[in-house]
Amino acid sequence: MLNKKIKKLLIGTNNRGKLKEIRDLLPKNIKTFSLSGLKIKSPKENGKNFSQNSLIKSKYYSKKTGLICLADDSGLEIDLLKKRPGIFSARWGGKNSNFSKAIKKIFRELNKKDKNWKNKKIKARFVCALSLSFLNKKIICVVGKVEGTISPEPKGNNGFGYDPIFILKNKKKTFGEMKPSQKYKLDHRYIAFKKIKKFL
Repeated sequence: MLNKKIKKLLIGTNNRGKLKEIRDLLPKNIKTFSLSGLKIKSPKENGKNFSQNSLIKSKYYSKKTGLICLADDSGLEIDLLKKRPGIFSARWGGKNSNFSKAIKKIFRELNKKDKNWKNKKIKARFVCALSLSFLNKKIICVVGKVEGTISPEPKGNNGFGYDPIFILKNKKKTFGEMKPSQKYKLDHRYIAFKKIKKFL
């Protein structure tokens, strides 16, 4: 199936921020399709980790459309919260994945663990699993991670999700304060992307 480079690709996400970032990272000669307008319900993400959930999505959307599908499952792990929210990162924002709600929940949970957490370096990482599938077959699944800390308050309006509270190791700004062009070359999705580049 994959002796030649992929020409057409379905991006299996309903998250606009992810869709834009993935499109910006993909080679320009690939014709991309999104789920918007396809009226496909999302699959049940009942995997035990990011890779399993990513594969559930890429296989499901590929079977539904007959296109090779690239799917992402990503989230934030905070060591003080025993690596939560982890694979439940989007779900912490409720039904509509409201991330300002999710960020408030993170701050509440951190307060419960340590009232003084804002004066400490709270270790965290962003994890991204990217998978390519064609129908029921996995082509490849890779994981990218970046280490950092949690900002004591949300900063910046760029990016999406938890970007306003994540400070990359050895950086001063949150992902939310960085220009997208700068963030794209540093984040977990970019690291995962480099690992699947040879298929694209």
